[in-house]
Order: sequence, then C-alpha cells, then structure tokens
Amino acid sequence: MDVEDFMLTCPSKKFLGVECLGCGAQRAIVLVFEGKFSEAFHMYPAVYTLLLFFFTLGWSFIDKKRKYGVALGIMVVINLLIMIAAYMYKHNIFETV
Repeated sequence: MDVEDFMLTCPSKKFLGVECLGCGAQRAIVLVFEGKFSEAFHMYPAVYTLLLFFFTLGWSFIDKKRKYGVALGIMVVINLLIMIAAYMYKHNIFETV
C-alpha cells in the first residue's frame, strides 16, 4: 500500500483536462515528509508557505488568547500570489511571442 493510493484526484484536471492552482500540492507535501525538500519546492513552490499556513491555522485553535486572523489573512494572500505566479510560469504564460 502506497501513500499515493489515498491522494485525491483533481476534479478540474479529471473532467476538464486543465490543472488547477492546487495541482501538485499533495505530492509536494508527501515529498516534504520524505525529506525531499528541493523536489517538493520544484513540484509545488507554495508548499512551504502552505504548510506554515496550516500550522498557524491549527495553532490558532489551540491558542485562544491571541488573534491570528490578520496573520492568516496575510498568509492567504502570499500563498495565492505564489500559486498564481507558479501556475503562470508552469504554463509558459510569461513567455513572449
């Protein structure tokens, strides 16, 4: 039994044939836990900021004394920017004609 047997299929890629902004995130997280940090970054550049976001989100449920809303909002914006830039780079949108 392999970890990849439990990974979710991207509905956008499956039904429309188009990768979404999150394609590769699951495999990149697995690569991080396997210790393949460089490969994880090349697979999905937002993997480390995404993991930091989820860690902070989880910590916000434990630590009720502090407010994490602003920090989480900033992390969402940073993640989206990285995801959009990586998607555009991956699909050669920056390439000049």
